[in-house]
Amino acid sequence: MTGLRVLAVDDVPPALEDICQLLREAPEVAEVTGAGDALTALRMIQNERFDAVFLDISMPGLDGLELAGLLAKLSEPPVIVFVTAHDGHAVTAYGIGAVDYLLKPVRAERLSAALGKVLRMLPAGAARSPELADALAALPVESRGRTRYVRRSEVLFVEAHGDYVKLHTGGGVHVVRMPISRLAEYWEGSGFVRVHRGFLVALDAVRELRSDSVGGLLAHTAAGDVPVSRRHARELRERLLRAAQRSELNQRGR
Repeated sequence: MTGLRVLAVDDVPPALEDICQLLREAPEVAEVTGAGDALTALRMIQNERFDAVFLDISMPGLDGLELAGLLAKLSEPPVIVFVTAHDGHAVTAYGIGAVDYLLKPVRAERLSAALGKVLRMLPAGAARSPELADALAALPVESRGRTRYVRRSEVLFVEAHGDYVKLHTGGGVHVVRMPISRLAEYWEGSGFVRVHRGFLVALDAVRELRSDSVGGLLAHTAAGDVPVSRRHARELRERLLRAAQRSELNQRGR
């Protein structure tokens, strides 16, 4: 498994389905299980391993805070994230050890930030697999009831579009529900560079740098031109130069 195993707990079926769907769409998550009450969730956690639990607070019987208190006593407790419609329990929630406190309705960018905190809380090499660091080497794209995986190596540049990103490839554009800031955390160490607030570009895809009609800088790729902001221009030029120098040295060494 190359992603997180997550349990979502909410006694309101539509709310449970909403958070489960958001989690399924998150590239960091490999498997999502839902539970309609805290006691069911507790039994599942005792029998299975989950990396994180996304937990509602107001539930009949055992509520979310009480369940979190019980989970904290486990030898290897899952990471807790509360998902609630009320902000009055935040102090108590963090006191129990929750890493985040999400208010409904949950936005994709806010969920992504919470998943980032979950990943940082897990033991080194967890989620527990060595492949987790490369979990976003391929992104799932939903289209007409089918799921296609777009490999990072296919992507020439990435464009921000609200809570989504557009992956520009040689074969077309694919939309993924994920903020560009989150994707940058994973891909900037894998050959991509932030060139603008709304764009990432693959260094290997840049064929040349051009000036636009008003003197701005553009990174030309086979999928189109990418705007480069002034604050990122120097870093891009330096990284392109280093990449060219490495390529020349490799060719001389053959």
